Amino acid sequence: MFTFAKMTIVLLIGFLWCVSFCSSDQRNYRPIIGVLAQEVYSPKPNQTAYIAASYVKFLESAGARVVPVMINQTLEEYKALFHSINGILYPGGGVSIISSGYERAAKIFYELAIEANKRGDYFPVWGTCLGFEQLTYLTSEKTALTFTNTSGVSLPLNFSNEAKKSRMFKEFPAELMKDLASDPLTENSHKWSLSLLTYNTNEELKTFYKVLSTNTDGQTEFVSTVEAYDYPIYGTQWHPEKNAFEWTKPYIPHSPSAIRTTFYVAQFFVSEARKNFHRFESEEGERKALIYNHSPVYTGNNSGFEQIYFF
Repeated sequence: MFTFAKMTIVLLIGFLWCVSFCSSDQRNYRPIIGVLAQEVYSPKPNQTAYIAASYVKFLESAGARVVPVMINQTLEEYKALFHSINGILYPGGGVSIISSGYERAAKIFYELAIEANKRGDYFPVWGTCLGFEQLTYLTSEKTALTFTNTSGVSLPLNFSNEAKKSRMFKEFPAELMKDLASDPLTENSHKWSLSLLTYNTNEELKTFYKVLSTNTDGQTEFVSTVEAYDYPIYGTQWHPEKNAFEWTKPYIPHSPSAIRTTFYVAQFFVSEARKNFHRFESEEGERKALIYNHSPVYTGNNSGFEQIYFF
């Protein structure tokens, strides 16, 4: 007979199990990641800044929601948003990494992230292409880029010895790592790169970032993937989001391994954001901030992006 005493024991065991295992799973299952907007090259009314929709899809594919980080906001507004989101992504683009609304916002969030991580508030930052270049400028406080012939080409990654045990790549399947090292799975759309020579002779960059991969345009060897030693800050000179979500250019790879690359990178960064527990002060504030309040525009017939959010 299932007595009251037995039921009490079962409930107690269940409670102790939950305390031991449930509470140890310190992850945020509702991560919200900011994506930084940037100036439109030829602005129109209500179209002065934009975010390519592929970055939004990239993060959503791994279970995150997205908030657009607008340019030209006040410091107070950026601080409030920082304490509401769980990470930030600096996307690729074509604006200045020295003087632009993109640069100003990136600098503020970078400094807030450094301060937060120092006090144990885990806040990840990701930079793709222009975002990668922006991170090098923010870290070194100087332009350290070299012209390379890498505008519109897909390349395999030349992994460093640090890659396999890195935070970024350690959970990647061995088969995918092999494909990344042998097949042209990473799309490059940049004219400026951080040369390996510059990295090796720049003390700020060398002590802050661990090089996970390099590439070459045939003349210059450049850094293509990094992660910070002491902070959850990551950068790729290549575009992981394009493989699965952009179709306008013939050099974007769409093989099964290329698509897996998109999702494994997204999964990694979103898993980093799950370690942060910032939240909006109210559900209403959260709803108003989400990118769901904006509609992407189809631009595939005259742009390198299939869809763009304009602001």
